[in-house]
Amino acid sequence: MTYDAHRHLGVLPAYPFYGGPPVKPDVTARATIDQLLADLDREGTERALILPNYGVPDPEVAFGFNDLVVEAAQRDDRLRCGLWVSAKASDRARTEHALKLAGEPGVRALKISFLLGGSIDDPGLEPIFAAAREHNLVVHVHTSPGAASDIDQVGKLVDRHGDDVRIHLVHFGGGMSGHIKLIGGRFFDWIAAGKQVYTDLSWAIGFAPRWLADEIDRRGLGHDRVLFASDEPWGDHAGELARLRAAAAGRELGDAVFRTTFDKLYT
Repeated sequence: MTYDAHRHLGVLPAYPFYGGPPVKPDVTARATIDQLLADLDREGTERALILPNYGVPDPEVAFGFNDLVVEAAQRDDRLRCGLWVSAKASDRARTEHALKLAGEPGVRALKISFLLGGSIDDPGLEPIFAAAREHNLVVHVHTSPGAASDIDQVGKLVDRHGDDVRIHLVHFGGGMSGHIKLIGGRFFDWIAAGKQVYTDLSWAIGFAPRWLADEIDRRGLGHDRVLFASDEPWGDHAGELARLRAAAAGRELGDAVFRTTFDKLYT
């Protein structure tokens, strides 16, 4: 039995990504709580943090799933949830409404992503981090190479807020450059400096889990800062699980990555 620290609930509408025809690439997306729970049963997933599905450039879609993930977390004790929020000025009213749910039972995180716009310097981030402090929530941040989601940008949030807010860097930098920057020193420097930084290895390039596990062993820190995450329906649960099990086998990292660090952050 494993704990999954990052997966999504909700079905997105078709969208013409990159100038092509309207498509729905998240083929395993689930519309209902019952469908999600059936997936957990089939996988052997004992606990999960669920987040609103997002990806189409219509803010109403992701915000619209907040009530659904809160309902799911309050219906089944296996589930905890994160709320979709945004630092963009155009999303201010939506984010204010979402943050009113921050104290609801089952809410453990606030999810931000700059894929749909905004930046780390937007004033709208301040109420998000203030709510995280007030309610002891984790700020869950997407990372991917380039633009506002690059680790060079998102990492500044760790520098600014990591002393008193727990920050979960999704996708461990999101690609080759991010992995090398983080494993090569930055991730461990943050931990040594007392920053409350965590990560998951969903979407990680093949070498990264092995190298990270080796560096954790060599440096003697960081084993309690890494979580298993499937990122379903955008990730592949079976593949993510097999890769991380192989990297963590026989190490102190093993139990922490699949269970105890999740308990620390999200239970």
